[in-house]
Amino acid sequence: MERFQNTGQPDWDWWGKLWPTPGATLRKLGVEAGESVAEVGCGSGYFALPAARIVDPEPVYALDLDEKLLDELDRIADRQGIENVVPIHGDARNLASVLPERVDTLVVANTFHGVDDQPGLVAQAFDAIDPGGRLVVVNWHDRPRETTTVADEPRGPPTELRMTPEETEDAVLSAAEFALDRQVDLPPYHYALLFDR
Repeated sequence: MERFQNTGQPDWDWWGKLWPTPGATLRKLGVEAGESVAEVGCGSGYFALPAARIVDPEPVYALDLDEKLLDELDRIADRQGIENVVPIHGDARNLASVLPERVDTLVVANTFHGVDDQPGLVAQAFDAIDPGGRLVVVNWHDRPRETTTVADEPRGPPTELRMTPEETEDAVLSAAEFALDRQVDLPPYHYALLFDR
């Protein structure tokens, strides 16, 4: 099974230039205290760790294929005294079976564009989310890669992998019985779509 297409895992300073306040971004996306969260493709935890602070004591399941990134996430969580983030080494294409329970919110950030079987992932997400919960998909806007620069370097997925909000909406709604709640603009280069289950 091949890995999802991606552009590599940026470091925390790089993420900070795009989202200087990840906790505020998560709140803007509807993450609230008292709900369980899973993040697909969590990397070293740039969103999973602030999510854990928001929802504490509920769990945040941080799923990734890269064990080294999960080890780094675990070390950072230990240093920061975060006890409710649960690193999970696993494949999102088996999401419903690798998560120990259904969650209230499932976040797919900067990953959806590179998934080879988007309908399969969406179906897995639907099964992994509690009824009444939500799916949050964060994507790069469909702009030429050379125009999305961070620290004067072109960043993000290749131009041909980028998806418009409409393409993302169609991909999700054609694969499972989600309902689009709203679109959230995440300047300078991203948008999020929130789907209700």
